[in-house]
Amino acid sequence: MSPGRSIRVLIADDHPVVRTGLALMIKYEEGMEAVAQVSNGAECVKLYREHMPDVVLMDLKMPEMDGVQATAAILSEFPAARIILLTTYDGDDDIYRGLRAGARAYLLKDASCSDLLETIRIVHTGKKHITREVGAKLAERLDEPELTERERDVLRLMARGKSNVDIGDELCITEGTVKFHINHILSKLSVNDRTQAVIVALKRGMVSLG
Repeated sequence: MSPGRSIRVLIADDHPVVRTGLALMIKYEEGMEAVAQVSNGAECVKLYREHMPDVVLMDLKMPEMDGVQATAAILSEFPAARIILLTTYDGDDDIYRGLRAGARAYLLKDASCSDLLETIRIVHTGKKHITREVGAKLAERLDEPELTERERDVLRLMARGKSNVDIGDELCITEGTVKFHINHILSKLSVNDRTQAVIVALKRGMVSLG
């Protein structure tokens, strides 16, 4: 950063109070400024092109396009973009997806102001910033088998309480194929039944009930 030039931050969060709080915190920090605020991932991609910020604070869960999708979209167009995922969720699947998409850091929203500001400065230099807790969760995640996209589809429908027949109808596959996928899901998640699979998936952030 050249002398006298502030770190320009774009804030993406669907909660107005959170956006305002982050913007005020950055406003009163020497050497930083909030250049824009958006409420969803699609707007974030659009305003990134317009403002070309130095750092993006990106909420994980947003309407229209979530934080991981928006991160991937921005980086596909601007590979040098520096993005921090900021969220209330600490599921290891969310961490894995976010960092795999190219985010430079992953912080929980209960992080202290000093930790957040320090992370912005570190990421602005081009470095990644992974806390010890996030690193531990990510290491655990890398040791486990990856679910296929079809298995994820089946798991999401399981979490919504769908029967095998309903899942088959929605995905246009046979009931036997559904059972095949479920058996693989149970094995990969190291659980014995559907209920346990959904509980583990919710805990890890692989599915949501929303």
